[in-house]
Amino acid sequence: MMVSKETAWNYAVGILKVDGLTPSEEMLEMIEKEKRGEMTTDEILQRLKEKYGAT
Repeated sequence: MMVSKETAWNYAVGILKVDGLTPSEEMLEMIEKEKRGEMTTDEILQRLKEKYGAT
């Protein structure tokens, strides 16, 4: 069963909140862009790698 991008992101953010964490405003903005098709998941990952130096 496929879930919508919106549902998938809502689950992801919800899991963070259960752990007492809150995504940054920048991350929430990228999530909204991805939901609207203005940004891809790969683009989000690339930005996070650039920002945090992950490989």
